[in-house]
Amino acid sequence: MRILVTGCNGQLGKEMQSLAAAHPQHTYFFTDVAELDITDSVAVDAFVQSNEVDCIVNCAAYTAVDRAESDEALCRVLNAVAPGYLAEAVAKRGGCMVHVSTDYVFDGTACVPYTEDMPTCPRSVYGVTKLEGERAVTENCPQSAVVRTAWLYSTTGNNFVKTMLRLGRERDTLGVVFDQIGTPTYARDLAATIYAMLDHGVVPGIYHYSNEGVTSWYDFTKAIHRIGGITTCKVRPLHSADYPAAAHRPHYSVLDKSKVKQTYDIEVPYWEDSLADCISRLQAASEPSV
Repeated sequence: MRILVTGCNGQLGKEMQSLAAAHPQHTYFFTDVAELDITDSVAVDAFVQSNEVDCIVNCAAYTAVDRAESDEALCRVLNAVAPGYLAEAVAKRGGCMVHVSTDYVFDGTACVPYTEDMPTCPRSVYGVTKLEGERAVTENCPQSAVVRTAWLYSTTGNNFVKTMLRLGRERDTLGVVFDQIGTPTYARDLAATIYAMLDHGVVPGIYHYSNEGVTSWYDFTKAIHRIGGITTCKVRPLHSADYPAAAHRPHYSVLDKSKVKQTYDIEVPYWEDSLADCISRLQAASEPSV
């Protein structure tokens, strides 16, 4: 297939690039805003048609969750309108699309892992616009798969793991919320799953993907420090109310991965194993060359 990957400078986009060599049967077009403005419907259609794109993997999004509360217009264009343009363009070619979404489409009040058919009820601008994006994609491209994920991190960009490693080295104490429960997602694992979907053949529908297991942000931080060899920083548990933010965070956002595992015959790594791999890669990259 001829595959367009948008948002290639983000965490997931970079992992898609990193793993592309392992899937040489496809031809790739990796773009970010400098190469293709996905908010320009004319440009999107021209790119897709002229390059004979068979499939789009949309990794692009407005992800500044708190800033979105005061920047709703731009957030909606990137998260809701632009995905619709991409879906419409590739559908004209009879192609398919994989669109990445979020756990924020749920309100976080469940007490069992969220399945794909559970009612959505976003409580933030970010969540609302991402849900609108899901609908725009599925309505405009019948051969589309939506992949909801959560707590994404990687070796690149700004993310929770890298921030906690840095703060753990800089501070003696650190407060982290313990009453928000979910599962981290290693972007490299998510990218590998998307490639499994592409190689298998995209089966339309909504899917959930994060690593296996359950944790809190507090416990996640403790694991980051333990695996990262940080022993001098004391991590204190905080209530969410002690750490006010502009946007509502789901208090429970564990995703059920049964559907994606069964449909594509994949195994999902345990979150601590993937965290160890990420930190190992970060440490190897920081070591001076001999």
